This record gives sequence, C-alpha cells and structure tokens, in this order.
Amino acid sequence: MSPEQIEKPRDKRAFNAYRHGLTGHVLIITPAEQAAYQKHCQGFHESFAPKGAVETDLAQSIADDRWRLKRAAAMESNILAIGLNEPDQVVSHHEEVDAALAEARVWIQQGKELERLALYESRLQRKVEKNMALLRQLQQDRREALQKLVEETAILGESYNLPAELLPPQFDFSNRQIASLANHHRSLTAAGRFPERLKNLRSVA
Repeated sequence: MSPEQIEKPRDKRAFNAYRHGLTGHVLIITPAEQAAYQKHCQGFHESFAPKGAVETDLAQSIADDRWRLKRAAAMESNILAIGLNEPDQVVSHHEEVDAALAEARVWIQQGKELERLALYESRLQRKVEKNMALLRQLQQDRREALQKLVEETAILGESYNLPAELLPPQFDFSNRQIASLANHHRSLTAAGRFPERLKNLRSVA
C-alpha cells in the first residue's frame, strides 16, 4: 500500500456540515460541538414542550441564543487565557500576582473587544427574555382556548364534534383531543371534583 493510500486519522478539529432538522440551516461545526449542541437544543424543547410551528420556532430561537451566550462566555475566558500565556514586562515572580497582572493587561489591551463581547451578550439576553415571554403568552393563550372548547363540548354531549371552522387555526387542536378532555371534564363534574380540579389546573398553567 502506497503512502498516499494510507488513510490519515481524522483531525479532531475537523468540521461537519450539519443540517439542523428544525431550522433547515446548515451549521459548520465539529463533531463534539454537534453532539453538545443537539443535547442542548433537546433539553430546551423538552422543558418548553412547544406545540405547533410558532411555539417550536420560538423554543429553537431561545435554545440557539442561549447556545450563543455560552459560546460568548467561553470566548471571554479564552481571550483572558491567551493573555495569561503571553510574556509580561512586569513580573513579580509570584504566581498569583503575575496571573492577576496578566489579566489586567488583557483588559487594557483587549478592552474594546471585551466591551463588544459584553454588548453582544446583553443583546442576546434581551432577545432570549423577549422570546421566552412570547412563548409563555402563546402557551397560555393555547391552554385557555383549549379549556374553553373543552367546556363547551362537555356541555353539548359526548357525540358532539366541533365544526372545523370553530377550531382555532393558530392552534393544533383536533376534535379527538377535545372530545377526550371533554369526557374527562364530565367525569370530574359528575364526581363533584371538577371546580377544585379546574382551579388547580389554571393555577399551574
């Protein structure tokens, strides 16, 4: 086998072209980062439990911006780490003092870049908070709309199906889902437990 035919080991820094399943975007990312990113996004989707395209998109935006915030924090640490490994003009021959002096030098030399990074983080944090508020409001609206349809269907009987035009198009409700919840609603009412149960559900919604 010639030297040209011998397969070289893959560089750990080599990139993957990863297409995100939800956004459709192609991300250039290392294999290790890809695994961490996927786990990060999965955690946010499991926590928010979004329903429908709009909620899912907002949950993904929050996950992506939180990922960027983590990366920005790591970048700040890396900037300081570079400075700690550069030679200094002032040396005290005391390890902790020299590290503190090196860190101060980085802040002086890289102040504009660090300030820009802090501004970037601040903007990302505001965006995360805005999207979280939007997502919470959407989910609250969805729960309230579903509860109203369930209460109406429960009154109208087990065989009743809501006309398609009465199902809110912005929410992914089905007559099967509504009928199942309405039946549960009637059972709780018959057992005399519904008012307290409904109060508890709304308090945690």
